[in-house]
Amino acid sequence: MTRITRKSRDDLPAAEQPLWDRMLAAGDFADQAGVMAQRLPIFSQTWALLLQLGQEAVLPKRYTELAIVTVSLLNECEYCIDHHGPKLQVEGLSADGVRTLLDYANHPELNELDRLVVEYAIAVTRNWSQTRDEIFARLHQHFSEAQIVELTWRTALCGAFNRFNDILQVQTAPLASPAANETAAQA
Repeated sequence: MTRITRKSRDDLPAAEQPLWDRMLAAGDFADQAGVMAQRLPIFSQTWALLLQLGQEAVLPKRYTELAIVTVSLLNECEYCIDHHGPKLQVEGLSADGVRTLLDYANHPELNELDRLVVEYAIAVTRNWSQTRDEIFARLHQHFSEAQIVELTWRTALCGAFNRFNDILQVQTAPLASPAANETAAQA
């Protein structure tokens, strides 16, 4: 059970409700956004950024989703895997391909560039302070600097989302009232 009461669209000030609607158009993230909405600057700034990055993406969606799912698998964030695995399937991977993404070197559904994106997402998540220039030389062969920045930011941000979701036990669940959450916590 989520450790923080989830807010709904109706709990937001009227000025923030259109952002909620735009957020839902990007996917069913009401549970995560509802927890973020406990602090309006977190909800507002985070979702405005994500939606703008989605609208103005310089990076193909396949690479963004490869990075997000890689990080989520590394961090074992079931919430993010459940939400982004299907998006990666839309981008051409099978359900089994999503689950076995960390075995990227021999992954039959990945091409060379896909493997580089997964390798880089692992480096950003696990080896950021020890990453050598060699991987950047390979990235520069395929991506612009703006694309590398976007890939890096989305990868690092996903790690933050993983920690946020896991520590607060954000789950896809029906909206509960604060009294119901308190009763469940006492049980």
